[in-house]
Amino acid sequence: MKKKHDHGFPSRDAIVAYIRAHPGKIGTREIAREFGLKNADRAELKRMLRELADEGAIAKRGRKIHETALLPPTVIADITGRDTDGELLAAPTEWDTEESGPAPKIRIHVPRRLQPGIAAGVGDRALLRIEKADDGEGAPYRGRIIKIIDQARTRLLGIFRKLPGGGGLLVPVDKKQAGRELNIAPSDTGGAEDGDLVSVDLLRSRGYGLASGKVKERLGSLSSEKAISLIAIHAHEIPQAFSPSALREAEDAQAAELKGREDWRDVPLVTIDPPDAKDHDDAVHAITDPDPNNKGGYIVHVAIADVAFYVRPGSALDRDALMRGNSVYFPDRVVPMLPERISNDLCSLVPGEPRGALAVRLVIGPDGRKRSHSFHRVLMRSAAKLHYAQAQAAIDGRPDDTTGPLLEPILKPLYAAYALVKLARDERDPLDLDLPERKILLKPDGTVDRVIVPERLDAHRLIEEFMILANVAAAEMLEKKGLPLIYRVHDEPTQEKVHNLQEFLKTLDLPFAKSGALRPSLFNRVLGQVRGEDYEPLVNEVVLRSQAQAEYSAENYGHFGLNLRRYAHFTSPIRRYADLIVHRALIRALGLGEGALPDNETLESLSEVAAQISLTERRAMKAERETADRLIAHFLADRIGATFQGRISGVTRAGLFVKLSDTGADGLIPIRTLGTEYFNYDETRHALVGSRSGAMHRLGDVVDVRLVEAAPVAGALRFELLSEGKVEGKFIPRGRKRDGTNALSKSRPGRSPREKVGKARKETSGKTKSGKFKSGKSKKGKSWKR
Repeated sequence: MKKKHDHGFPSRDAIVAYIRAHPGKIGTREIAREFGLKNADRAELKRMLRELADEGAIAKRGRKIHETALLPPTVIADITGRDTDGELLAAPTEWDTEESGPAPKIRIHVPRRLQPGIAAGVGDRALLRIEKADDGEGAPYRGRIIKIIDQARTRLLGIFRKLPGGGGLLVPVDKKQAGRELNIAPSDTGGAEDGDLVSVDLLRSRGYGLASGKVKERLGSLSSEKAISLIAIHAHEIPQAFSPSALREAEDAQAAELKGREDWRDVPLVTIDPPDAKDHDDAVHAITDPDPNNKGGYIVHVAIADVAFYVRPGSALDRDALMRGNSVYFPDRVVPMLPERISNDLCSLVPGEPRGALAVRLVIGPDGRKRSHSFHRVLMRSAAKLHYAQAQAAIDGRPDDTTGPLLEPILKPLYAAYALVKLARDERDPLDLDLPERKILLKPDGTVDRVIVPERLDAHRLIEEFMILANVAAAEMLEKKGLPLIYRVHDEPTQEKVHNLQEFLKTLDLPFAKSGALRPSLFNRVLGQVRGEDYEPLVNEVVLRSQAQAEYSAENYGHFGLNLRRYAHFTSPIRRYADLIVHRALIRALGLGEGALPDNETLESLSEVAAQISLTERRAMKAERETADRLIAHFLADRIGATFQGRISGVTRAGLFVKLSDTGADGLIPIRTLGTEYFNYDETRHALVGSRSGAMHRLGDVVDVRLVEAAPVAGALRFELLSEGKVEGKFIPRGRKRDGTNALSKSRPGRSPREKVGKARKETSGKTKSGKFKSGKSKKGKSWKR
């Protein structure tokens, strides 16, 4: 046993090292016992632990303490303030406090001689190179600025509300700014009309009353729902306009020719995409393998648009693409990563037109496993453009004029090859969550028509599995050649999240016996046990929340969800910058000609790119989700008072979040409205439980709700719960005690101050005068997929 240091109290490093060696298993008592600290030393130990927690070096869960997650060598961070010495402090932009505790502090090292473009201030967002601080005093990390990504905001986005006496108010669209209206003087309205989406410059506040602003730009009127996506585009600063030089490069680009390429124009490759797809960047083909040593096997060809031929490293097109990181898809528009001349024309594999492509030839054995692969730079010509339902209908015996001639020579071999690949996929046993995705369909005028859940077909799975095989082949080839690349990685769940999942599954009498390495099959076993049960959606949701989030990284730590040791994105360079990097690396590794990855591209520089495009990916996901929320809130705004069926999708101390069954809309039921007793938050059960009745409202429960309020600008809904709570498998009406007496007619001893405030608070329906809507936010499921 380690005893107290001879010279007195143990050092901070010694305490952190002990915590690191026992993550989530020890508390203050165990630390004191380890270092032989007596009662007189306990106060000093607690003080030191508080300091370490404040600095972000450790985090506490209940009585257990663990070291916060380590930061990668390169990270995007927000500069949050200064320390007592005036040095800048930062925190990682993407940080899961639930998983890893408080975000660690980073003290920014500023060199004596500043390079142009890296002078930073509080509120800026910067790309930092990170290293552990030697002394650990004040902040566990030290960072050097690589470049400034975003300056501190002095401009707000909001809805202009005209005042009768002239001028107006700005109602911010950002939920974090809710309630902080800006005053707009009559001379500063810029001609904005009531209901306009506007960009406003902040003016210096006088220290009293509302802060002031000046309309800088009118962005559109919210009288049309087509403007809804504009809110997210401007709120997240997603670039819409390409630079003039990038547009010139795109217009001057010439179509790829056969010179220096293999001629694959006679290979009948086909594209299979959604019916509304505007670009087609991947095509597939399969034939039986004539090799007698691979009897029963297939050769699969996957051809991907040769974007690297047109978008050269360091060009204006390349700079614009890196800044965007990826395309962003809204119900009414797409914000593309590349200009339409590239994405919808030269790199779209349209039928009958010769197109340059980077292709992989995959040899599949009769057991479905990939035996070998090779990459080729080709000139191809698509034989047909199909959509998923069309291809599936042909295989199911309902071919049309297009698919009829393709059925025997093209579609049947594709499905036969997929049947083999599926054998290997099932043996690999990747994480198999059943989480239906909804799609919003709009009318011609931009309003919501309906929300659907597209049927999941074998045609979808076929394309997905072939793309996964191609992505794996790309990663393997580049590793073999020793070239740096950007991986698509997905970490395994943390020990703490696995423990929390185990505790939750115990409440359902479901075993989760972890022995040896953590694998997706452990989760699939649980998911299989609940298939067809009432609580299947609940378990799927909780398992999803236990997973980490996929990201891009120049360091490989595998893809847990897909159960793959190495994985890289190769199959969609039109819409993902990571894929473009992989294409360039393959061209360089195999000597395939122009557009190769530059020789000066290093692991360090690719780490910076990976951090940046991981951030743009999450930016896009958030913008897409917020736009869907706003569209649905608009759709439901005139149905205040209507009742709906839904499922509890989130449980927090603030209340219940409910996802409606027909539209997928999310809304909040504030905890104060649940009934006449105090409800406790049970984290293990993912439930709110009545303190007297034991009535339980749990994640996954099917409930009936009434729509009380809709705030379209914020994309927020508020519901009233109509369903009863459950107790030991039985329902108890809200407001009724277990003995059958009505709790509403009696005073309640021991009512908490929170309940008193909640009871006294006046409830209102519909939007408030200012359009303000206060709401919590459910923790969304994390994306782990390919």
